[in-house]
Amino acid sequence: MRCNLFLLPLVLAIGSCSSPPQPPTVDESRRRPANVAGAVDLQACQGQLQNTRIAASESSRAAETAKITAKRLAAQQQAVATQSLRAEDRRNTVYSILFAFGDTNVMLPQSEAARLVEEARASALVVLRGRTDGSTESPAESRIARGRADAVRAYLVQAGVDPGRIRATWQPIGDIAADNASDSGRRLNRRVEVELYRVAPRIASLVPTPDV
Repeated sequence: MRCNLFLLPLVLAIGSCSSPPQPPTVDESRRRPANVAGAVDLQACQGQLQNTRIAASESSRAAETAKITAKRLAAQQQAVATQSLRAEDRRNTVYSILFAFGDTNVMLPQSEAARLVEEARASALVVLRGRTDGSTESPAESRIARGRADAVRAYLVQAGVDPGRIRATWQPIGDIAADNASDSGRRLNRRVEVELYRVAPRIASLVPTPDV
C-alpha cells in the first residue's frame, strides 16, 4: 500500500510531461490601433479613396479643358463661316432671264423667281440689260430689247423691289452670250441680264483736262 502511494506522484509527472505545449496567444486588446487588422483595412480604403479622388479631379480638369478647347474651335469655325458668308454677301451676282423668240413676257419657275426677288430686295443697286438675238439693228429689235428690260423691271417692282434702285438699259444687237449662228446660242442671247450689286458702286467723275 505504501508503495502505490509512493509511485502516484511519479506517474502524474510523467503523464504531464508527455502533453505538447500550447502556442502562445496574442492579446489583440494590447495592440496599438494602427496595427489592428480593421485599422489596416481602413487605411488601405482611405488610400484608395484618395487615389480615386485625385483621378476624378484630373479627369474633371481634363474634361473641362476639352470643353473649353471645343468651344474655342467652335467659335473659330463660326467666325470663319461668318466671314465666308459676309464675303459671299459682298459678291455681285448676274442672273440671265431667257425669252422666247420675239417675246417680252417674263416666265420664271417659282423657286428661281423667289430667289431672284429676295436677292434683288437686298441689293443696293439692280441693273437690267435687255438683249435680243438680232443680227441687224432695227426699230423692231430695239423695241423688243427695251420691252424685255421694262418687263423685268415691272416684275421686280411688283415683287417689292425698290424702283429707285433699279437701272434699265437695252441693246438690240451685239453683246451676245453664245454663238448666234446656232439655235441654242440664239436662245441664250434672247435675254435680260439682271446684275445685283450688294454694295452701291462709288461714283467718280473724271473731268477732262482743259486745253492750254
